[in-house]
Amino acid sequence: MAIILGLAAALTYGAADFLGGLATKRTKVWTVVLVSQLIGSLLLLAAIPFFLDVAPTARALTWGALSGVAGSIGVALFYQGLSLGRMGAIAPITAVEAASVPVVFGLVSGERPSPLALGGVLLALVAVALVASSSEPAAEDVSASRTEGAMRSGLGHALGAGLAFGAFFILLDRAGDATGLWPLAGARASSLVLTSLALVVSRGWDRPDRRSLPAIAGAGALDVAANLFYLLGSQIGLLSIVAVLTSMYPATTVLLARVTLHERLERTQLLGLSVAVAGVIAIGAG
Repeated sequence: MAIILGLAAALTYGAADFLGGLATKRTKVWTVVLVSQLIGSLLLLAAIPFFLDVAPTARALTWGALSGVAGSIGVALFYQGLSLGRMGAIAPITAVEAASVPVVFGLVSGERPSPLALGGVLLALVAVALVASSSEPAAEDVSASRTEGAMRSGLGHALGAGLAFGAFFILLDRAGDATGLWPLAGARASSLVLTSLALVVSRGWDRPDRRSLPAIAGAGALDVAANLFYLLGSQIGLLSIVAVLTSMYPATTVLLARVTLHERLERTQLLGLSVAVAGVIAIGAG
């Protein structure tokens, strides 16, 4: 069941990223983030009454709030990195690091996956890098404004985003088992506060384009679902496995872009999808 939940988190995270990316074509990034989080928060509030058999605890709310801070920082660094560097380099660095950090933490803290499952984890890490990569630079990536210093800064932001996303996985897992939705409530509260402060400081708010509202709403709903899938999966399974499966979300984004936007899949991305299937099979068999 943990494997299924991890894959469900990957599917929904990837779909949320795809819709969020569509929305940012017409609306500023921080506006998309805040509005989608507000919509997701309403859905989370609507779901909480179904989990009232679990009382909120200080531990669940505290670790959840800390994970929300890490997640918000990760999003900010990730999008800033994409604006400075080449997406084909930034995305795989962030995704692989986000998957690797929880694996290392899980192994250090005493988790011991079977050799076959650990081999599947390694295959999944390779798959994340292959699926997220692209050898074709975007037009803006070859503009004169892309200085060497900016590219280095973009790589630095990618490394920071990967660490932040990895920390999000770890901190949400630390909230403990049988905590209901309270860790997500804490995460969403701190994330909303931090995002609102960022908007005030950066003065990055603008009115959402009406055509982007469905995508923003979908991104908010799917993000909440993905968080729930990951939280439940990490509670019943090994962090070192569930986090890696969740970090395969770029595969969903790539496939949706192929189907809806008719973007071409490169050979490395097709290879990555095949490697991902092999990794999932190995993890399940282990």
